[in-house]
Amino acid sequence: MLVWRVIRCLRTWDGGSGCETRDAAAILRPLGRNTVLVGFRDVVPIPMTNLPPTALLARVNETIVGRLYSHLTGHESSTGRRLILILALAVFVHVAVNVIRRLSEWIVNKSHAQRSPFDFVTRQPKFVTLIWLIGNTVTSIMYFFAFGLALEEFGVNLTAYLASASIVGLAISFGSQGLVQDVVIGLTLIFSDTMDVGDMVEVVGTATVVGRVEDIGLRFTKLINFYNQKVFIPNRTIANVSRFPRGGMYAYADVLIPSGTAPEKAAQTVENVAKGMWMQFGAIILSEPVIGGIETAAGSGWAFLRVQFKIWPGQGNLIETTFRQQMVSAMKIFDPNYSDWQVPVTYRAMTASKTVMRPPEPSPDKPAD
Repeated sequence: MLVWRVIRCLRTWDGGSGCETRDAAAILRPLGRNTVLVGFRDVVPIPMTNLPPTALLARVNETIVGRLYSHLTGHESSTGRRLILILALAVFVHVAVNVIRRLSEWIVNKSHAQRSPFDFVTRQPKFVTLIWLIGNTVTSIMYFFAFGLALEEFGVNLTAYLASASIVGLAISFGSQGLVQDVVIGLTLIFSDTMDVGDMVEVVGTATVVGRVEDIGLRFTKLINFYNQKVFIPNRTIANVSRFPRGGMYAYADVLIPSGTAPEKAAQTVENVAKGMWMQFGAIILSEPVIGGIETAAGSGWAFLRVQFKIWPGQGNLIETTFRQQMVSAMKIFDPNYSDWQVPVTYRAMTASKTVMRPPEPSPDKPAD
């Protein structure tokens, strides 16, 4: 009842009515030397059974790290020791995150070089981006809380620190809506199948960019274009994404075989020209050309040989001009009148079932003409 009388009296006096200062002091006197006044709002008797001043201060101003240290070791800790513990934990978490991130990248590179038991995890190149995103998030959160715990050691309330940080974060988000849009769209690109690291894409936004995806971040998407430039595209400006399958665009050149020419000699000539183009223009022709077999067009009788090129998107002019002219010059050995129209170039060829139209068989009642 003695404590209740003190709290009640002080609250009334603090509000402007009730006990005066001298009356409050008079009520506090019977508490004796074995109690101490913590605050005007909460008066709690604390036994003073010969405790040293440092132990009393530790009981009055306990922190999260202090309670954790006492629970694990059974001993009291000083402010300096707790600050060193916070710094050590932050460094340990930072190093652990970096080790896990590097190990994950090593597993990805290893699984791409040869099949491994981890292939089911690292099949998608975006796994690297996700690891970096998770690592950066964990590191940022860790330093945020470490800073708050360090401030708590100097008397700053941790709850007030978190509340203030939330308010500041909300204000910053309202003031930088473009940044928030970049982050949201970046997360959408990462967790969806829109594009992956290593894909050849065409991105349409404020400008049209064609290139290979190097990184999908929360702020920018980085592409390497044909001129080996690093192009950083803000995520909020991405309006349309077109992916090129298997990392490039396919061009098909059908080389007509002159009549009366030995098929083996013509095929060898085509192969020599195609591989020569690949050796000379390796930056545009991304892989070795695929030489098909000699085919015959049904119903027409001419023979042709199809060459498949995998090229950088937008660089089809190399096949339409240089390869065509080289092929015409080579075929003039077999046919002096060989010309450009006999090497058509297309950019989409799908294997489809071919139906051969045959003339109807004559009726048994009516003799054939």
